[in-house]
Amino acid sequence: MNEHALLGVILFLMFSLYSASDDVIELTPSNFNREVIQSDSLWLVEFYAPWCGHCRNLAPDWKKAATALKGIVKVGAVDADQHKSLGGQYGVRGFPTIKIFGANKNKPEEYQGGRSSQAIVDGAMNALRNLVKERLSGRSGGSDYKQSGGGGSSGGNKKDVVELTDDNFDKMVLDSDDVWLVEFFAPWCGHCKNLEPEWAAAATAVKEQTKGKVRLGAVDATVHQAVSGRYGIRGFPTIKIFRKGEEPEDYQGGRTRGDIIEKALDLFSDNAPPPELLEILSEDVLKKTCEDSQLCIIAVLPHILDTGAAGRNSYLDVMVKMAEKYKKKMWGWLWTEAGAQMELESSLGIGGFGYPAMAAINTRKMKFALLRGSFSETGIHEFLRELSVGRGSTATLGGGVMPKIHTVEPWDGKDGQLPVEEDYDLSDVELDDFRDEL
Repeated sequence: MNEHALLGVILFLMFSLYSASDDVIELTPSNFNREVIQSDSLWLVEFYAPWCGHCRNLAPDWKKAATALKGIVKVGAVDADQHKSLGGQYGVRGFPTIKIFGANKNKPEEYQGGRSSQAIVDGAMNALRNLVKERLSGRSGGSDYKQSGGGGSSGGNKKDVVELTDDNFDKMVLDSDDVWLVEFFAPWCGHCKNLEPEWAAAATAVKEQTKGKVRLGAVDATVHQAVSGRYGIRGFPTIKIFRKGEEPEDYQGGRTRGDIIEKALDLFSDNAPPPELLEILSEDVLKKTCEDSQLCIIAVLPHILDTGAAGRNSYLDVMVKMAEKYKKKMWGWLWTEAGAQMELESSLGIGGFGYPAMAAINTRKMKFALLRGSFSETGIHEFLRELSVGRGSTATLGGGVMPKIHTVEPWDGKDGQLPVEEDYDLSDVELDDFRDEL
């Protein structure tokens, strides 16, 4: 074994939480569909990251539970740090996340139980009982993904794959502001039938995660020969990417739903505007922005009297540039003025080391991290990069709950002005009057 190969094995052993000798089944984009989605078994799947301390703490109990449930319930694990597309497909935003894949494999349930081996086994058995009851009542079968057998390009949830024709292609695709991934297929093509359930599942996930800004369509090239001929379709399936105003390009990625989703999300990020930088004017602004995002980046800027409009705008420009740089993360970006949201500052421990200050909050875990470096593109980039790879010091949000947020007026974009003091006419006041009061 050469030096590089040996190093790779050592790194794998150092960072992988599970091995072939465990009863935990390691899942990847290449085997997930076969092992989990097409299976009639109940699955408990942990999405983890090797560097995650909580994941390392869970690993012994997860292995013990897998051994206890062997032959009854399948227990798997996905390295979601390595296989980000698979984690993204199921909305994984933190580690470890445990999902129960039961009757409807397309919509797994979040496991909410304890993290001991006994609690995991109890949760699995409860889920198993529910699955058996559903089957007895005739409400559920196994996997949602079935081949249509005939002429469609999609299995499973067909409604999210748009059927494209010679008549509607230009209006639906070329005139659209959305990004399109279009499959050209033939009903008799074996590879097209294999792609069918993957394309359908990806269409549903992509529609949800991009809010319909990236769409998946399909053209039966044996019927709609005009549009197929226009793009020189020679083999099946052929997948092309369409963006408004650009020449179509060939899709070169893998054919699993994870591969397709990953490419679609990249296209969405490339095509999407940066997230809006919002001032915290009310509780609704904070709640909506932070609950919709894995992380919420909040800046507390100096009072307007300390910086003036030019100084404040320079800080806001830095934040806008960082939001653009990290837009693929789909984080929320907020700011407030020092003193406007005192409870928020207090819960984050901001204020003691001066303004501007910045915090990144994970509202799902009620954890936050503070920017300790400079409030500059370089300093913030280093701060966010560390968070992106799971490093950096975090703390629990004060009280474990979101602080009270006050409703305030928006900044008018102007320099601040000192409050005008009232003028008092003291011309007829005798000094003796003051002496008497003293």
